[in-house]
Amino acid sequence: MPKLRWLRYALVLGIALGGFFDGILLHQILQWHHLLSLVPGMTDLRMQVLWDGYFHALMYALAILGLWGLWREKAGETAMKGRPLLGALMAGFGIWHVLDSVLSHWLLGIHRIRVDSDAPLVWDLAWFFGFGLLPLAIGWALMRGTGGGGPALRRPTATLLLLALVSAGSGGWALRPPSDQPFTTVVFRGDRGAEFVETALADLEARLVWADPAMSVVVMDMPAAHRWRLFRHGALLVSGTGTPAGCFSWSTVQA
Repeated sequence: MPKLRWLRYALVLGIALGGFFDGILLHQILQWHHLLSLVPGMTDLRMQVLWDGYFHALMYALAILGLWGLWREKAGETAMKGRPLLGALMAGFGIWHVLDSVLSHWLLGIHRIRVDSDAPLVWDLAWFFGFGLLPLAIGWALMRGTGGGGPALRRPTATLLLLALVSAGSGGWALRPPSDQPFTTVVFRGDRGAEFVETALADLEARLVWADPAMSVVVMDMPAAHRWRLFRHGALLVSGTGTPAGCFSWSTVQA
């Protein structure tokens, strides 16, 4: 395997992309688990989504670090080889899922791939091998390469910009609400109370669908165009607005 410093930054970027894949697909689109689904006492939806947000923020920080390192090495006229670069990204992607499986699923037990499954270990192992060991092995083989690691990238600047767009787009995908979701989930300040929320419902011509006992997390049926006006009524998070992380954009309501 070529001993190139930029490979370390590509690995970090691959880890971040693995985290984005995990969070967006499993936390939001499929909704199989949250980061702290199995932590005792963590039953509050708002806290679950808050920690999902912290997780995505960490992935953003890792992606920025990886992209910064690659850019610095490119500015230093380091020749980046296409095959090892792809291998490092894949290896980093696999490393994330291996670490997540070992630490989060089995040692700490803070979540499983499918917390509602009767056989969670089967799902854990399938994910561990399919998205952990397999891309890690393929990436390692590509990083080792032959003949000096493959051809150098002809346009490293364009490649880095593409990687930056992929990283930003991975997080941006979380901001998109599903087309078949008619409801809006809102988190209000804990000190607002039921009377304040009822005033907001009347002002926005919204219908209450569900609320927690404290009326701090509320699901509404309302015109999408009125969502931004909820911030005037003291809302902290509003699904479908893209702020601050869109973690509620994939929330569903079960009767």
